[in-house]
Amino acid sequence: MANSPGWDVEQYERYKTYRDRPALDLMVQIPEDLRPKQIWDLGCGAGEHAALLARRHPGATVHGLDSSPDMLEAARARSAAVDWVEASIDDFAPAVPPDLIFTNAALQWVGEHATLFPHLVSTLAPGGIFACQMPLAWSEPWHRAARALAAEAPWAERMGDIGEFAVVAKPEDYWRWLSPLAEVDVWATRYLHVLTGDDPVVEWMKGTGLRPYLARLDDPTEREAFLAAYRDRIRALFPPEADGSTLLDFPRLFILARRYGG
Repeated sequence: MANSPGWDVEQYERYKTYRDRPALDLMVQIPEDLRPKQIWDLGCGAGEHAALLARRHPGATVHGLDSSPDMLEAARARSAAVDWVEASIDDFAPAVPPDLIFTNAALQWVGEHATLFPHLVSTLAPGGIFACQMPLAWSEPWHRAARALAAEAPWAERMGDIGEFAVVAKPEDYWRWLSPLAEVDVWATRYLHVLTGDDPVVEWMKGTGLRPYLARLDDPTEREAFLAAYRDRIRALFPPEADGSTLLDFPRLFILARRYGG
C-alpha cells in the first residue's frame, strides 16, 4: 500500500502470542506427506515462522521474503538456516518452483488478489502447497471506527482514499480463483483475544491497521490528536470486563491449496 510507514517490530510483537496462534494453526494443516526442498515464507516479518519451517524441514532451502528492512534486521538476528530476501511480494518470481509457499497475515497488504493468488499458486512445483492466513477484520468495529474518523474533518483530505484498501475477498472467490490450479480448502476462524493494559485494542491497531492512517500525519501533534480521537471511539466500543481485561473477537481466513500434478 502506498504511503505505508516502516514497521515497528516492537509494537507489532507486543501481542506476539495472539499473532502467532493463527500461523501455527495454519502450519499444522500442511500435509504430512509433503517433503519440501524449496520453501518460501512471503511477508516473513521478523522471521520466526520461516525459522520454524527451517527446523521442521532441515533438508529444505528456506527463503524468508519481506519488504521491511526493520523486520528483516530482526529476522537476520536469529540463528536460523534461512535465506532472508528484501523484496516485494508483488514481484515474486522464484528461480526454482517452490514446494511450499507459506504466508501469514501478509497478503491483505497486497492488492489484486484475483491475479495475485493464481500467480503464486502457479509458481509451485506439481504437488506443492500454498498455505495462507489473512485477517478478516476490515468490517469489524475497530476498523470501521478508524475509517469513520478518517472521513471526518480535519483528516478527510489526507485520508479519504484509505477506506478503499479492502482487498480481502469473499472465501468463495479464492476457491473460484484457485480451483482450476489446485485442490483448495478454505475456512475461517474467530479468535477471542483477552487483552490487558490501557487501550489494548488501540495498541493492537498501532502495530498493524492504523499504520496507513498514521503515515499521512507527519506532525507528531496531529498524529497524537488522531490517536486520542480514535481511543475515545474504541473505549466506547470495547468497555473493559470486570477484571480489567478487554475482549477482542478477531476473525481470520485460511487457504490451503495443493497444486495439481503431484
